[in-house]
Amino acid sequence: MASHIGSATSRVDGRAKVTGEAKYAGEFNVPGLVHGYVVESTIPKGRIVRIDTSGALEVDGVIDVLTHRNRPQMADKDDAYKDEVATEKGSPYRPLYDDIVLFSGQPLALVLAEDWETARVAASLVKVEYEKAPHITDLHAERANAYAIDKPEKPRGDAERAFASAALRHEAEYFIPTEHHNPMELFASTAIWDNGQLTVYDKTQGVQNVQQYLCSVFKMKPDAVRVMSPYMGGGFGSGLRPQYQVVLAVLAARALNRPVRVMLSRAQMYALGHRPATIERLALGANSDGTLDAMTHEAIAVTSQFEEFARNDTGWGNLLYKSPNAKFEHKLVKLDVPTSCDMRAPGAATGVYALECAMDELAVALKMDPVQLRLQCYSDRDQGADIPYTSKQLRECYRQGAAAFGWDKRTAEPRSMREGSDLVGWGMASGVWEALQMPATVRIVLTANGHAEVATAASDIGTGTYTIMAQVAADMLGLPIDSINVKLGDSTLPQCPLEGGSWIASSVCNAIANTARAVRGDLLKLAIGMKDSPLAGAGVDDVALIDGKIVSKRDATRAVSIASAMQSGNADRITREEANKVAEDKSHARNVHSAIFAEVKVDEQLGVIRVTRVVNAVAAGRILNPKTAHSQVMGGVVWGIGMALHEETLFDHRFGRVMNANIAEYHVPVHADVHDIKVIFVDEPDEIVNPLGIKGLGEIGIVGVAAAIANAVYHATGKRVRDLPITLDKVVQFN
Repeated sequence: MASHIGSATSRVDGRAKVTGEAKYAGEFNVPGLVHGYVVESTIPKGRIVRIDTSGALEVDGVIDVLTHRNRPQMADKDDAYKDEVATEKGSPYRPLYDDIVLFSGQPLALVLAEDWETARVAASLVKVEYEKAPHITDLHAERANAYAIDKPEKPRGDAERAFASAALRHEAEYFIPTEHHNPMELFASTAIWDNGQLTVYDKTQGVQNVQQYLCSVFKMKPDAVRVMSPYMGGGFGSGLRPQYQVVLAVLAARALNRPVRVMLSRAQMYALGHRPATIERLALGANSDGTLDAMTHEAIAVTSQFEEFARNDTGWGNLLYKSPNAKFEHKLVKLDVPTSCDMRAPGAATGVYALECAMDELAVALKMDPVQLRLQCYSDRDQGADIPYTSKQLRECYRQGAAAFGWDKRTAEPRSMREGSDLVGWGMASGVWEALQMPATVRIVLTANGHAEVATAASDIGTGTYTIMAQVAADMLGLPIDSINVKLGDSTLPQCPLEGGSWIASSVCNAIANTARAVRGDLLKLAIGMKDSPLAGAGVDDVALIDGKIVSKRDATRAVSIASAMQSGNADRITREEANKVAEDKSHARNVHSAIFAEVKVDEQLGVIRVTRVVNAVAAGRILNPKTAHSQVMGGVVWGIGMALHEETLFDHRFGRVMNANIAEYHVPVHADVHDIKVIFVDEPDEIVNPLGIKGLGEIGIVGVAAAIANAVYHATGKRVRDLPITLDKVVQFN
């Protein structure tokens, strides 16, 4: 039987998705379903003086309107609202808790009606009177009040002195605006309350996280709360924390003793969190040969008034480049906005953008090829922890990416490459992310007819988790992939962490391997118990499961079919549940790396920018499924194009509210913006990172892409734009 691991396998859940068989959180219909519509705050800060719900209650079909005054009881203490992600300092937001307004778009009331249209119309009739308070939503206006937080990147040497005496110095600020996720599926929750038992279908990246959260908020026992999310139409970090609609749906279901669905509109989702606007300051001091002597990276990022949210923006240079003197600082500015949240490659997408643009500017000043500069500064060790990598094939990423792109044909001078009326620019950047593994448990049920159910509480947020789990299980159990049934997204299944941080593939698949080994051991005991067993004396690691048989690794003729072994032992099924082994070893750094090469064409008269080619060469350990892996990285590149040229959440700071809370005016790349994207997977055997040698791919695809494009725009036009997105008005007057 051919190996499934490493083969380009189509999604096992693909048919269900394209036929509509797959159901999402807003599609689980039950008799008597009530629909809720949220009434939002129109001010960013203040207090509710009065809510008049009489107009809404007069509408036919309206059942009730919940506010902070008449909602069912919720927990009072901050700790009750903590979840797996809410580990930062502060007081997590409590929906419909009191009369305090913390941000524009905050839910103030929930209109409940027999159908969604009636609820929406009635919501427009709810009148709210406020006592307004002064607000601020502008990072630049408030940056003087930024304060430093304790982050793990430790300084080395004396970066300020080394920078002052460096032969060549580059210092600049780079700006990334607020960005919003905009997944295809709207956030929704369907809550069913039945005699003290709560069942919730929720859009989430972690069903057990939501279950724990609801148990805490509503003081319920875990066996009374079941949360399910079998499919998710995109999350990208927006579904890591429980979002407010799940609390509102449960509040309403408990209040009415009826099932309730709350689905947010596209505009309402702009109050759920965002990639924080960030100012990044880089100061690089280099010797004449291009080696770095000083590196300073400081970030100032947005958080809310009530919580601190921060990710690692500044430490990525430690993982890429050697410098004996380095300093890192992360600061926060508190604004009257929702708490920032994780968004694909949080910290790295922003921090590496600034770092890699600064490296390009340094290369220009040194008159050195950008690839050569990175090779000159290349680090084989994590400079912060001073430890080697489990594997790092970044040099090979540079080599293969440059060769596939044709980098050697680049002329260094800006504005030196043309195609008709277009200026052509070539830029590149490095990418880096973590190769994490988290505790996860998998249950396998193997039946005598040669089928297996593989179950864990993980979510599949569109990355292909169903498929890679089926592939690994098929190989480990020696069964056809069609004989594997994967169950996910149910809080009653074995423990599994949130799907985020690119850790699910390595965590779950290594748990499958451990559980399959236990199943193999049980089968071997049954086989050895057979009369004249050909496997007598064999140990669990002396045999393998191949083509429905237990086979000796030393002599393939010594074999017993799974069916025969189970029949002889009167076993109709074998059930085992095992966890992965998460390494405590601190002697190696675990990371994935990439090299991105981008071509842009800029209309010289109009300034219109097109990204016409991208090559992304990725070293990420063992690739389980080249087909779904390619899609992951390609999707990251498309998002990187959006980050570089399109995405920007626009505030009217007078009113403290988002003005483009829709996908007509919040620009993302469309088909016409996406041209030739080539993904290369660099071979990277890794026997240290985990037993299967797997590293994550969800985040690395976007890291460095915006920088490569920004560097290409400079090469094309001679104009260095340091604030994203790079729009035509910023380049139309070329230097």
